[in-house]
Amino acid sequence: DQEFDKQLNERMKLAEREKVSALKVAAKESEIEIERLKSEIRHKEDSTKTAVKLAQHEIMNERDSLKQKLEAADTAKELAMSKAVDQVAQERDTLKNNLERANLEKHFSENALKDKYKTQIRDRDDTIERLKDMKARLSTKMVGESLEQHCEIEFNKLRSTAFQSAYFEKDNDVRTGSKGDYIFRDHDENGTEIVSIMFEMKNESESTATKNKNEDFLKELDKDRAEKGCEYAVL
Repeated sequence: DQEFDKQLNERMKLAEREKVSALKVAAKESEIEIERLKSEIRHKEDSTKTAVKLAQHEIMNERDSLKQKLEAADTAKELAMSKAVDQVAQERDTLKNNLERANLEKHFSENALKDKYKTQIRDRDDTIERLKDMKARLSTKMVGESLEQHCEIEFNKLRSTAFQSAYFEKDNDVRTGSKGDYIFRDHDENGTEIVSIMFEMKNESESTATKNKNEDFLKELDKDRAEKGCEYAVL
């Protein structure tokens, strides 16, 4: 019995030692597996971090590229818009300058024409005054004849200097049933008529039996003026 107990005790001790040894081996293997798994996890974490960084880098690069393209497009759009605005502004300024120049030329032309007409009217007024003076000194018959002759003579004196494109002639056209005495027409350098006058010359001395007023002749004179295409009429 003692021998049996001894052997049993030894076997139990051996089994205990084997158990402890097996536990140590298992623990060691577990530690090794744990370290392997930790290493694998770290490797995967590092790979994931690297992949994330690469992805972030690519995203940043793509964003920067898109931003540059957008800025370039905005710049091109601004340049195109600025160019279009400048072109329209230049066209506006050109039209404005042309209009101002045209208005200025028109103003000068109108003033020159007004001055010319004023001079002509003043000359006519002077002529009328001289004719009035002659009328006061001449007989009834002589007034009409002398007035016509005087007007022709005075006109011919000035024709070469002041009336190179004008004519002053007797109205001999009786197709419409009546006529005036003289027609005056003047033209510019382009041949365009600028003034036309129908002249009717009436006279009356102190001894004339039938007295007439100027108003008595105006209707017929205006009719003759219109029929002969004159702008003005002078009695």
